[in-house]
Amino acid sequence: MRYKLIAIDMDGTLLNSNNKVSDRTREVLLRAIDEDIYIVLSTGRILRSALYFSKDIGLNYPIIACNGALISTSNGKDIIYENPMNLESAKKIVELAEDNGIYYHFYDTNTFYAKETGYGDLEHYESYKNNLIKQQINLNIFQNSMEILNNKKPVIYKFVFIEDDIDKLLDFREKLKDIKGTNVSSSWHNNIEVMNEGVSKGTGLNYLIDKLNIDKSEVVAIGDNENDISMFKVAGLAVGMRNGDESIKNHVHVFTDTNDEDGVAKAIENYVLNK
Repeated sequence: MRYKLIAIDMDGTLLNSNNKVSDRTREVLLRAIDEDIYIVLSTGRILRSALYFSKDIGLNYPIIACNGALISTSNGKDIIYENPMNLESAKKIVELAEDNGIYYHFYDTNTFYAKETGYGDLEHYESYKNNLIKQQINLNIFQNSMEILNNKKPVIYKFVFIEDDIDKLLDFREKLKDIKGTNVSSSWHNNIEVMNEGVSKGTGLNYLIDKLNIDKSEVVAIGDNENDISMFKVAGLAVGMRNGDESIKNHVHVFTDTNDEDGVAKAIENYVLNK
């Protein structure tokens, strides 16, 4: 089988533990490009962050961001597809999070909205602040959620909820089921991600390959977590990372090495370039 498109998750997959693309992985990606293979970043990240890494690698292909809530051109100037959240659903989600004392943030294409925690250290995103600046992501820290939603009316593509008390997080996820018009997933052991109904990486990938006239059998998807399962189901070859979450185990065809062992590079070499 000659594969024509490789959809690659970023965190825990393409990026190593230092939040970087290794030299070996970069070299293999460029070899695939030389063979006219589409390299598509498929990430839960905000679009501006995905654009930053895409440019750094030297890619010139569409990007699936926010777990499939939008697809943009390689330069981010044009949105190919989008499915933002319903504002009324967003308000209900915010109310539920605040009633349950769950930290959250949300974003549009280039702005990271986060509520002031009241502890002074903004613990959940302080560690990201330098990266936000480097990637030209705007940071909007607010105190009143409804004021932001009612007055600014941001185009929200994804919510992220973070809670280290896993029982509390799972209870919150169960309560989210009562809010209609949403799709819930996860990309890390202590988070929940909420998008508009029908949004997933798989939906985004399916839309893109239809536009490119590429058959599912000609697609490789590489990922590590629950939010990658939907694109595994689309791909002709689903590759899981050794460092991946247990939830992906029954949804991949093969496993590759971890993100710190150039697993993406090895998968592309073994299953795409050497075929």
